[in-house]
Amino acid sequence: MANFNLKINGKSHTVDVEDDTPLLWVLRDSLGMVGTKFSCGIAQCGACTVHLDGKATFSCVTPISSVGNSEVTTIEGLSEEGDHPVQKAWEEVDVAQCGYCQAGQIMTAAAFLEQNPNPSMEEIDNAMNRNICRCGTYHKIREAVALAAKTK
Repeated sequence: MANFNLKINGKSHTVDVEDDTPLLWVLRDSLGMVGTKFSCGIAQCGACTVHLDGKATFSCVTPISSVGNSEVTTIEGLSEEGDHPVQKAWEEVDVAQCGYCQAGQIMTAAAFLEQNPNPSMEEIDNAMNRNICRCGTYHKIREAVALAAKTK
């Protein structure tokens, strides 16, 4: 076990975990931040997406030892009031069905729109293609990302 000093959602945290512990489990089990979801555990679905220095990252396969001084942002830290443009667009379009994948979808979309604020539909599809929605709400996800881009 080792101590790791982390910057998560603008706050400092120290955890004592094995250096190969995935960031996902540090967030959920050590720090009680359960907005980031576990699904596949092999970086194939995107439910565990967080931002590392603004870049969408699969936390289920990111060892805590690789985080270093990076700023981690989870769905809980995307906006204090749930009013990030992507979150507002998600509500307006009524994207969620079961909701399980939504945190990862939103985090992927938010990072993407920071890099590409005026995307085409094809660019949205390419950016979101690593996130799986078991309910198949891809058309609504696409619509919400496009709406968020217009309202940003």
